[in-house]
Amino acid sequence: MTEEDEAAFDEFLAARSTALLRTAILVCGASTPDAEDMVQSALEKVYRHWPRIRHDNPEAYARRVVVNGAISRARRRKVLQEITFAHPPDTPVESPDVGLRQALLDELRRLPARMRAVLVLRYWEDMSEAETAAMLGCSVGTVKSQAARGLARVRARMGHMEGASA
Repeated sequence: MTEEDEAAFDEFLAARSTALLRTAILVCGASTPDAEDMVQSALEKVYRHWPRIRHDNPEAYARRVVVNGAISRARRRKVLQEITFAHPPDTPVESPDVGLRQALLDELRRLPARMRAVLVLRYWEDMSEAETAAMLGCSVGTVKSQAARGLARVRARMGHMEGASA
């Protein structure tokens, strides 16, 4: 790799590693150390392929590696187990409803891996349906149906909270 490539990779790493970690935590439904491992693996692949992907979209490539790794990890798990879920790094908002946020993250964690990935990419990462479909290697229709079903499940489970606060 050339010095110019090294410098560009370092710049990419500094600018996007926190966002990749946030995506990994949300998509993996995993603890921070597991998410950090996924991001590290993704960044290793990005580094190996940097000269080829540098001028395309290295962030999309890294996200795809993280999402695919999370889905593969969920498929390999034979026995359901409790997953600890760390709070993703983000900027604080004015007077957040911490209880509601935690309840939402808990419900998100209960979704199947692919459905969780669709919701995270569509609504946390603010990707379009087409971008999400390309990232996950599926059709736009699959993204739409997975998003609708995932949101319906979360709404159904959280419906009791609305009634309590009204």
